[in-house]
Amino acid sequence: MILARVVGNVVATRKDPRLEGFKLLLVRPVSPEGRDEGNYLIAVDTVSAGHREQVIVVSGSSARMADGCKDRPVDAAIVGIVDTVALDPAPGNAAKDAKKGK
Repeated sequence: MILARVVGNVVATRKDPRLEGFKLLLVRPVSPEGRDEGNYLIAVDTVSAGHREQVIVVSGSSARMADGCKDRPVDAAIVGIVDTVALDPAPGNAAKDAKKGK
C-alpha cells in the first residue's frame, strides 16, 4: 500500500470502455510526515476522494481487487481516505523525549 496525496484530476475522453464512468485522479506518494516523495501515479478512485486529501493507494493485482475494478485495466486504485497518521517514536528519540519531559 502507498500513502499518497491527491494532486489533480485526469480527464481522458478516449479510454478503454471498461474504464467508462471511473474517476481518474493524479496522486503523489508522501512520507508519513506528509512530505512529497516519488513519482506521480494515475489511480482509479473507488472512495470519492477529494483534492489534497491523503489517501491509501494499492497497485498491481491488489488494485484489480478493489471495489468495481475486477477485470478492468487498472494498475493503481485509491481504496481509503486517511484521517491521521501516527508514528511511534524512534527508539533513539524516546530517551531524548523523556529528558525533555515529553
